[in-house]
Amino acid sequence: MEHFRETRGKKRRVLIADDESINREVLGSILKDRYEVSYAEDGQEAFNMLKEAKPVFSLVLLDLLMPRMDGFEFISRLRADNDLRMVPVIVMTSEADAEVKSINLGAADFIIKPYDMPEVILARCDRIIELSEGKTIISSAEKDHLTGLYSREFFYEYIRQIEGYNRDTLMDAVVFNIDHFHLINEMYGRKTGDEVLINLAGVLTDIFGRIAGIGCHSDADTFYVYCQHQFSYDSIMDKIQESLPALSEKARIRVRMGVYPNVDKEAEAELWFDYAKTACDMIRGDYTRSVSVYSKEQHDRMLYHEKLINEIDEAIANRDLIVYYQPKYRIQGEKPVLKSAEALIRWKHPERGIISPGDFIPLFESNGLIQKLDNYVWEEAAHQIRKWKEKYGRTIPVSVNVSRIDIYDPALESKLLKLIDTYDITTEDLLLEITESAYADNADTLSRVVDSLRGRGFKIEMDDFGSGYSSLNMLTTITIDVIKIDMKFIRNMRKDDKSLRMVKLIIDIAGFLNVPVVAEGVEDEVQLTILKKMGCDLIQGFYFSRPVPPEEFVKFIEQEL
Repeated sequence: MEHFRETRGKKRRVLIADDESINREVLGSILKDRYEVSYAEDGQEAFNMLKEAKPVFSLVLLDLLMPRMDGFEFISRLRADNDLRMVPVIVMTSEADAEVKSINLGAADFIIKPYDMPEVILARCDRIIELSEGKTIISSAEKDHLTGLYSREFFYEYIRQIEGYNRDTLMDAVVFNIDHFHLINEMYGRKTGDEVLINLAGVLTDIFGRIAGIGCHSDADTFYVYCQHQFSYDSIMDKIQESLPALSEKARIRVRMGVYPNVDKEAEAELWFDYAKTACDMIRGDYTRSVSVYSKEQHDRMLYHEKLINEIDEAIANRDLIVYYQPKYRIQGEKPVLKSAEALIRWKHPERGIISPGDFIPLFESNGLIQKLDNYVWEEAAHQIRKWKEKYGRTIPVSVNVSRIDIYDPALESKLLKLIDTYDITTEDLLLEITESAYADNADTLSRVVDSLRGRGFKIEMDDFGSGYSSLNMLTTITIDVIKIDMKFIRNMRKDDKSLRMVKLIIDIAGFLNVPVVAEGVEDEVQLTILKKMGCDLIQGFYFSRPVPPEEFVKFIEQEL
């Protein structure tokens, strides 16, 4: 920067404010070769010149005793002006006892008259300007221009400084996130989005300023706060919630909070806020909670899930994902008869052993990887149907899951038809299970997809019927071929009269629609007898068998033969 100014012939501007002409001339002669010098005869004139100056002055050399506005008032007004407060002032006076007051008001330096050491004056002017320009550059990077909070880099640096003398105080790392902030910008414009950020920053500053905290606008929709440890953040979140309607006149705002309490000061500050953000992300989409506190167990669970996500492709390639089959038996008649099976995925991990579907199915449903899993299961099931048919001369239809995300796949139908053709089976051999949650998401899309699939000859099974509010409505708009009763009704029907009546009602509805009904989760003969008397067509559950690998399933086929 210095070299640029020198080679371009640019001189910094210096203002000398002194009511004595001889003093102005002496200082001017010392500085004029290095600076562009201007003069003012009193504090008021100097202040007006600063306000009008373009470009701004780099330094003011200020006498204290002047008419109209003295030096002390000048410094006070300068520091109170947002446009001028960064301009450095060197006080020039013969009153040595005024030094402390001048420095306390905001003067950068103090030089005693008379000016008998020009080299010292020049050196001190150079140094003060250099420090001021460096401070201005730092200040511009220190704060987020929109919210006035610290930038992330300076935020972490201030934390390190605080911890240099504050090691014994318990501190918390807190992360705030605005839900669906990108939609606010898209729907209402960036100006409204900026308004929300500015107002939320003000709310956080007001609340945490009272409990010794510093704040940072980390990125578009996220704020960090480092503050003294709080035993509960519920009251703080209540105050924030109360302020949300005022953040914007247009948009409805929801804010989540993640807390890493009593931070481990042996770890890096960045890691503290990674943990707090992890806690905050854990309640994304959960509208029953606004505050989440980080725990080691929670973190371990997150890492475990992340590993599963990263390992799914390898598991498919190595065939660590194994499709198990649970038999379905028709129970109307003298004895149960094997009619079909349900395909259920299991993960046989080379290091962790068998991983429960409850660990990875919900995870993959939430991030879209369930589609990759479904495609794998469909192909394995189609291949298995073909192998059983070749070996035993008999087709065992298999039910496979069609997840919500599959419904939106424009290639769904072509994928299924390709499997039918590749393995030389029929559309009635591969039964398609859908859940009512898919209907709740988009009834029109589901209805259109189901009609098209049934037009191709596929059979559609409604899984977990009765588990949600949309089941009956779903039956009025979508044609299905099989109803599967949610297993919680089967488990409870002997101890809960309401569940028993619900099972009977579902079986009656299926009879009215002239479609078979399947009861899942049948575990004993009493349940089987009750269901048979009610008119249930098929059952599956531990009474006959838990899900088994294909090599074990063959015993059910051979028993039938």
